[in-house]
Amino acid sequence: MHAGLRITAFTAALAATFGTAYGVGEALDPVVDDATPAARHDTHPGASPEPEPRDGEGEGDGGHRGHEAEPAGGLQISEGGYTLDLATARVAAGKRSELSFVVRDSAGRAVTAYQREHDKELHLIVASRDLGTYRHLHPTRAADGTWSIPVDLPRAGGYRVFADFTPAKKGAENLTLGADLAASGPYEPEPLPAPRRTAKVHGYEVRLDGALRPGKAGELKLTVSRAGRPVTDLQPYLGAYGHLVALRSGDLAYLHVHPHGEPGDGTTKPGPDVSFTATAPSTGTYRLFLDFKHEGKVHTAAFTVRTGTPAPSEEPATPHDDTSGHGH
Repeated sequence: MHAGLRITAFTAALAATFGTAYGVGEALDPVVDDATPAARHDTHPGASPEPEPRDGEGEGDGGHRGHEAEPAGGLQISEGGYTLDLATARVAAGKRSELSFVVRDSAGRAVTAYQREHDKELHLIVASRDLGTYRHLHPTRAADGTWSIPVDLPRAGGYRVFADFTPAKKGAENLTLGADLAASGPYEPEPLPAPRRTAKVHGYEVRLDGALRPGKAGELKLTVSRAGRPVTDLQPYLGAYGHLVALRSGDLAYLHVHPHGEPGDGTTKPGPDVSFTATAPSTGTYRLFLDFKHEGKVHTAAFTVRTGTPAPSEEPATPHDDTSGHGH
C-alpha cells in the first residue's frame, strides 16, 4: 500500500458493521471482529522475509505518497489492464482455509513482478460486508505468480477481498482491485458500531480528532495512550508510525489515506499523535482502521465516522478492552 493511510478499495470492503479494533498474534496481520470489538492482526510464515511480532492481524503501510485526493478503489475486479483472479471463491466460516489468487495482465498472463511499497509487493485486505471482520494480510507469492495465505474467517456471510499493488512496469500506477468471497455457515449480520471518539485495544486507548469531509481534504489526528499516559515511543510500522485504512459502509469502497511525515525525517515524533490527510469520495458512513506498533506488537483500533460530522465530544466507555485476537 502507499505510505500512509489508503482509502481505496478497502473502503468498499468496509460496508456494514465493524467491532472495536484490537491486535493479537505474532505472525499475523491486523484483524477486526465485531464479536471481539477490537482489531486483530494475523501473521503467517512467508508473509515477509522477517515477520514482525504483533498483537493483531494486519500490517500497515509505511511508505508515503502525496496528500492529493484519490478516488475510491476496490470496487472493480479489473482496472488498468489488470484483473484479480480469485481462485478461492468460498471458504468455511470458523475454519482455517487457504486463500489463493493471481493478478493477470491484459493478455491473461500472471503478473510475477511488483514494485515494493510499504515494505511489501502486495497488501491484501479482507473485510466482511457488515464490517464485523477485518483482516490486513501479506500473502506469499510463488514463482508462477500465485499468491496464497491461510485465513480464518470467524463468521459466515459475504466478504470483499482487496489486492493493493503496483506492477513493476514502467509508468504503472498503483491499483486496488476487489473481488467477492463467501464464508459458508449460519449468518447473522450485525449493526455498525455508533461513532465514538475513542477506541480501546489491548490496554491502549486511541482518541480520534477531526472530521472526514466529502470532496474536501481534512486532517484526522489519532492520539495513542496507555494507562492514562501518552505513548511517545511508537515504532515504525511499514515505514510509518501509523497506518490507516478507510472503508465506506454499503459498498466497501477503499480510500487512500496519507500520514503526515515519516520516521527519521527530523520533524515527525514517534507519538503520541499520528496525523493523516483524507478525503471522502462521498457523503456517508465510513469505518477507519488504525494500525500502530508499540513494544514489538501491532495493534488495530477501529472507528465509525460519518462524513462532515466531528466525533462526539463525549461518549460512553468502550464496552470491551481487547485482550485477544489473531493475526494473519
